[in-house]
Amino acid sequence: MKINDSIHLELAGENALILYFSDNEQTTAVITPEISSKVEQAEQLIRQNLSAEIVDLIPSYASILVVFNLLEIDHHHLRNELKKLLKPHDHSNSRASKLIELPAYYSLESGVDLARIAKHAKLSVEQVIDLHQGQEYRVYAIGFAPGFAYLGEVDKRIAMPRLATPRLKVPKGAVAIADRQTAVYPAESPGGWNIIALCPLDMFNAQAEQIMPVAVGDRVKFFAIDKQQYLELGGKLP
Repeated sequence: MKINDSIHLELAGENALILYFSDNEQTTAVITPEISSKVEQAEQLIRQNLSAEIVDLIPSYASILVVFNLLEIDHHHLRNELKKLLKPHDHSNSRASKLIELPAYYSLESGVDLARIAKHAKLSVEQVIDLHQGQEYRVYAIGFAPGFAYLGEVDKRIAMPRLATPRLKVPKGAVAIADRQTAVYPAESPGGWNIIALCPLDMFNAQAEQIMPVAVGDRVKFFAIDKQQYLELGGKLP
């Protein structure tokens, strides 16, 4: 079902719908800041206007999974509500994105894949670090684990495929690259991304007033710190 020129909807279960976003000229969605902005704004509108009917919203790069309460609304009525709510509208009311600066301890000690990335890119380790911390990244989605923010896009010169064999343990705070995405692991977990640094800050804390420091649509910039600063900020070495 077409919601508007850039959004279409499909069933995703007896109590779920999924909204797919694309540019007007495209039939399939791609990852762009413009589409991410549409996803972010649509999520806000749904939360603000359908909170009684919605159980959960799960935004991604170019889609939103809408899980709803069958006791409050059915597929048919929810589709109609979404169509009214998501008609073309003024983007000026969208939430202002925040710039979050994250410290990162870049080194061969803390970034076990730094040397391999530098060799692959035919760059020095220092150049890889400079490229990674030299730009802002948009938060495109949060998933895989609570607080795991998918950030894009890294400079294509340091883009790296995922590891062929994922590690059984990636340390909490690992700053890593997969393809043209970068992220900070919010907790120790298995993972196949390429580790280039460690961040001492919590990316997810269920007891904190602000559970996660970032939200979809925010901007993230990394800045280099040394080992002593990393330890003073609460970081731990694996």
